[in-house]
Amino acid sequence: MGSIALAIHGGCGVMAKLDLTEEEWIAARADLAKALRAGWKVLSSGGSALDSVEAAVLVMEDSPHFNAGHGAALTVAGTHELDAAIMDGSNLAAGGVTGVTRIRNPIKAARAVMVHDDCVLLAGPAADEFARTAGLEIVDPSYFTTSKREKALAAMKAHAAAGTAAAASESEKHGTVGAVALDAAGHLAAATSTGGYNNKPLGRIGDTPIPGAGTYARDGVCAVSGTGKGEYFIRHAVGHEIASRIAYLGESVETAAAKVIHEDLKPHKIGAGLVAIGADGSITAPYNTDGMFRGWVTPEGKFFVGSHGEVFEVGAEA
Repeated sequence: MGSIALAIHGGCGVMAKLDLTEEEWIAARADLAKALRAGWKVLSSGGSALDSVEAAVLVMEDSPHFNAGHGAALTVAGTHELDAAIMDGSNLAAGGVTGVTRIRNPIKAARAVMVHDDCVLLAGPAADEFARTAGLEIVDPSYFTTSKREKALAAMKAHAAAGTAAAASESEKHGTVGAVALDAAGHLAAATSTGGYNNKPLGRIGDTPIPGAGTYARDGVCAVSGTGKGEYFIRHAVGHEIASRIAYLGESVETAAAKVIHEDLKPHKIGAGLVAIGADGSITAPYNTDGMFRGWVTPEGKFFVGSHGEVFEVGAEA
């Protein structure tokens, strides 16, 4: 059996340490650990990287602590429009949904698009209907709303009215969840899910559902899942750019990812982060904000999660 590896993120827009109680930070880290365990269980039992990243993202979509699924950001109209994508590095197959409003777990719909349809990306009501006919769970849009997101929307509207939107905290703006994995067969996969950013325009599509931007995987090279201001991830084709630097320049995954996050995106003065896994199982998680929800499992099976500078080792069992 070859090396296996897993890394996840819950968004680079984590709040200032004083914005939540210690109990709330502990709860968020507990859900990160739960997502890691779900993905690692698949890999350690010989399962595929594709199944692993889907399992990890599912946990974070169901958690209220992250901007995806339950707990997703709200649009300018106070509604939800969710995006998700998944990509198989073995054959570059990809599937995504965007602007969905009723699918409990958008990552499941993205996987269904990849497997069952003849396109890469489905949008809006058509994607919701596709998921319904595929037998996926459909919910009332209110399921996704939490008081934390309502407060964040109010804060962003206040910033917009005052002309101070640029000064808003990363947690008020956006967030995303994602996972990358390498399985024992040497295959790579990536999955990403998001509610976009708070107070976003209706119909806005970010980088998450676009292969090569916020989600990318290519066997023998790397798997990438990003978080941040998606418009710039699209313009820089961040996932593909990292893979290209590795493939064509021979850079390590750490060097390539750091170059994009800390140099290429720096002039735009935006919050950005990602997790990436190289073909050798090496893991990197660069970010340029105060913090990023993140976690990974070492080759020895040790689990780590973090939100800011400090990283915590957690047990393999809950």
